[in-house]
Amino acid sequence: MESLQTFVQDYLDEHETFFTDTSKYIYAHPETRFEEHESASYLSEACEQAGFEVERGIAGIDTAFVATVGSGLPVIAFLGEFDALAGLGQEPLATSYQPTKEHHGNGHGCGHNLLGTASFAAACAAKDYLLENNLEGTIQFFGCPGEEGGSGKTFMVREGVFDHCDLAFCWHPSPTNSIMTLSSLSNYQVYFQFKGTSSHAAISPHLGRSALDAVELMNSGVNYLREHVIPEARIHYAVTNTGGHSPNVVQADAEVLYLIRAPFVSQVDDIYKRICNIAEGAALMTETEVTIRFDKACSNYIPNVSLGQVLHNSLTEIGTEESTEEEKAFAKKIWESLRPDEQENYLGTSEGFGYEGDGSEFEGKYLSDVISPYVPSDKTLMGSTDVADVSWVVPTAQLSTATSTLGTPLHTWQMTTQGISSFAHKGMFRAAGAMALTAMKALEDDSIIKEAKEEFDAFRAKNNYVNPIPKDVQPSPLAMS
Repeated sequence: MESLQTFVQDYLDEHETFFTDTSKYIYAHPETRFEEHESASYLSEACEQAGFEVERGIAGIDTAFVATVGSGLPVIAFLGEFDALAGLGQEPLATSYQPTKEHHGNGHGCGHNLLGTASFAAACAAKDYLLENNLEGTIQFFGCPGEEGGSGKTFMVREGVFDHCDLAFCWHPSPTNSIMTLSSLSNYQVYFQFKGTSSHAAISPHLGRSALDAVELMNSGVNYLREHVIPEARIHYAVTNTGGHSPNVVQADAEVLYLIRAPFVSQVDDIYKRICNIAEGAALMTETEVTIRFDKACSNYIPNVSLGQVLHNSLTEIGTEESTEEEKAFAKKIWESLRPDEQENYLGTSEGFGYEGDGSEFEGKYLSDVISPYVPSDKTLMGSTDVADVSWVVPTAQLSTATSTLGTPLHTWQMTTQGISSFAHKGMFRAAGAMALTAMKALEDDSIIKEAKEEFDAFRAKNNYVNPIPKDVQPSPLAMS
């Protein structure tokens, strides 16, 4: 009888060109949060071609969809992302910074062209196994938009999209191969819009009330706050409206966007309330008015340990491939493009994705060819993901596979430029294989789902979940109002 691992590998080998082309298409159409119309259309149509029944526009989000095959239990979910980042357009496969202005300068600086494609490929492989063996169960691929700055999955969780699922799988591109064992930071993203009074800045400045002054005073106040929050917290901001380009006009409108992070939603909420007080104070000082507009939020990720162990076993079975000399030479040039401090911190990104080790196995190398041991952790990834909210309602496991040069930071031109390399696609198929293999094991052995659910239920019995996005807040494209 053909082994499960052989089935998965044969399926992915047979469809290698199709999935590689899918990744390249998404890469060539980089779209930011909730505007991924080309990518969502392409992927959903590909799902229909593969035999899935597709429901579009789920959770009231135009670019969200679910593709389904099979019936009955268990219901196994694969989560796919396909959004890009603003300002990270870059010539592919270049070894120097070569920004592009096409597609508004957007670029896949977090590898979501690979992420969405691998989850789709895993769903397809699991679907074929389900149908060929006449098994009971349902395979679903969720097209999840707006992970970058939009928390699309959190909106979807709020609408109950995943409530019926038994297991969920996802992954993320990185420089190493590991199971994502760390929790993540919760966050709120909030706009603070100030309204003042315009006036001639020389003739009648006393008649004006500067909204830009209010933004600057608010930012100064928050900078003083940083000393008095927990060290794990992160507070970022971007001034999204300075009130115009004329210094001789008192700026009547200005806006700043804040992203507030901490390990738990309750901690984020506490910091958020303090920042709101600072904003109100800035408005009082400048005699302006402030409007606070909640944009999005997400919770902290809860890795399912037992399911993660099965996923690690599958990743080990899929294994790694030998890199070509061309891949090694390209990686060396990418490494040389990194700053000395980035090179020195080359394990930082990988540790956040669950890598365990001192890097000794990478001596003299620029690409990872090993799989990190599985070590459940109580540490925190100093980043955020909306997969977190799925993990609060469904037992969830994630992995990371090597798609880039060691030390490559996420959200950089180096990450973008490597996004359609042959090495990146090897990692993409490795992730697809591991997720599909784990799903197939769960279809054949119900004890996998039973143990995952027992762990999940025990955690939830002690930890209440409240979706962090208020009901009246709706998903919206990246806005600079």
